[in-house]
Amino acid sequence: MNVVIIDYGAGNIKSIQFAFKRLGVEAILSSNPKEIMAADKVIFPGVGEASSAMSMLKESGLDKPIPMLKQPVLGICLGMQLLCNDTEEGQTQGLGIFNTSVKRFNNNLKVPQMGWNTIENLKSKLFKDINNEAFMYLVHSYYAENCPQAIATTSYGLEYASALEHNNFYGVQFHPEKSAKAGEQLLKNFLEL
Repeated sequence: MNVVIIDYGAGNIKSIQFAFKRLGVEAILSSNPKEIMAADKVIFPGVGEASSAMSMLKESGLDKPIPMLKQPVLGICLGMQLLCNDTEEGQTQGLGIFNTSVKRFNNNLKVPQMGWNTIENLKSKLFKDINNEAFMYLVHSYYAENCPQAIATTSYGLEYASALEHNNFYGVQFHPEKSAKAGEQLLKNFLEL
């Protein structure tokens, strides 16, 4: 199976590569649109600040082909947020796959939310064999607002969408590559989509 991790300079790509290696899959890094379009599965990672990540995406010319992908695509953390309509972080326009906005957590909360939290209201084959209220590892200061495309929610001061799905696009706010058995199961489920 040909799994490609989009390499645009804003991803925690090594840990994702290792997670797939543990599942027996050699995921390749690529910034080549043709290679990405030809992949069986695509991972769209992201760490850092939204507006600079979006600038890097545009500079690499990948902002245009990503929304046109037809195979299963998994956005992780900032990758998921960039697939939304927009984000308050740097007042950034997203790629508009998920019809929701990304907001900053209320200042009364400890930000970033960092560590383990539960995912609930699971509704997707992405969560096959994963228990409702499974713990996943999160590090983020911004969240996707709950919406009809939410396939999992998490509570941190309010209930937000911790996973989203639209057609062949999936997004998770948590880091499956750092989320022990449940995270590994999610990556395995993604490979089987």
